Amino acid sequence: MAQADTRNEVAERIGYITRVQNFSACHRLHSPTLSDEVNKRIFGKCNNPNGHGHNYKVEVTVRGKIDRHTGMVMNLTDLKQHIEEVIMIPLDHKNLDKDVPYFANVVSTTENVAVYIWDNMVKQLPANLLYEVKIHETDKNIVIYRGE
Repeated sequence: MAQADTRNEVAERIGYITRVQNFSACHRLHSPTLSDEVNKRIFGKCNNPNGHGHNYKVEVTVRGKIDRHTGMVMNLTDLKQHIEEVIMIPLDHKNLDKDVPYFANVVSTTENVAVYIWDNMVKQLPANLLYEVKIHETDKNIVIYRGE
């Protein structure tokens, strides 16, 4: 006797969706709590008084149940819109330190950019859907933040 197909009987299946977005921004790595000398020692050329720029690549990953009716974890059109509002409008072609109020008192490291994106994406998405923010600052420097 043939076995029954149990795939449709699974209570839930979990899927991951990642949307990739590029943006360009400049910043200066400088902590107001440290002396100029210490800032130069810690941050090196990234402490240039005139700043420097990056072409960032951000990967926003959501994790959730695959809806049995739509077949989606979430609508990619909605995710794209949230990324536009959270990343592109406030960050693209901006001076992070001067144009983004969050970084007025927070050093604009890529780690802190990831936290900024996480904190703002989590406000836009349904509860417990955001899984990971990954930022490629360069081809060799990548930061991952998962809200921990």
